[in-house]
Amino acid sequence: MKTLKDRIQKDGRCFPGGILKVDNFINHQMDPLLMMQMAEELVRRFEGTTISKILTVEASGIAPAIMVGYLLNVPVVFAKKSQPSTMENMLVSEVFSFTKNRTYTICVSRDFLQPEDKVLFIDDFLANGHAGKGVIDLVNQAGAELVGMGFLIEKAFQRGGELLREAGMHVESLAIIESLDNCEIKLR
Repeated sequence: MKTLKDRIQKDGRCFPGGILKVDNFINHQMDPLLMMQMAEELVRRFEGTTISKILTVEASGIAPAIMVGYLLNVPVVFAKKSQPSTMENMLVSEVFSFTKNRTYTICVSRDFLQPEDKVLFIDDFLANGHAGKGVIDLVNQAGAELVGMGFLIEKAFQRGGELLREAGMHVESLAIIESLDNCEIKLR
């Protein structure tokens, strides 16, 4: 998606260790017009796919997931990164965060992820695919069907997209980063 790629080149910042900061327009301060354009493109890419629910992981995936859910007129559920004392009937999985260098327990109430659901996972980044694997686990536990995964930005050099595609997932990424070597952003 050219608009997103241009914005990454203009406003994205690279840090050593393969870190791309887009917090000034995606995952801290958000550009709602760009967010809607990205949601429209994700909807276009999954056109013809039956989707009954959007699933994401808090917190950075929530904004694009809500926009996609709005356009598709389907509910949006976000997996929480901590187990609330009030949540009953939980589905639980473990996810390692590359950015934060720690493992999270993610959970969703079984009340909001049903066997009949056709689930589209939406998130901001695809790096090593850990969040995707955790979501696959949650969806499988629910007996639902994961029909696709949509990401705003994929770091191709971290192989998560490759692994998810090899596992048979329909993965769509709006911008693919080939390399962040020497803190230079190289897009596919």
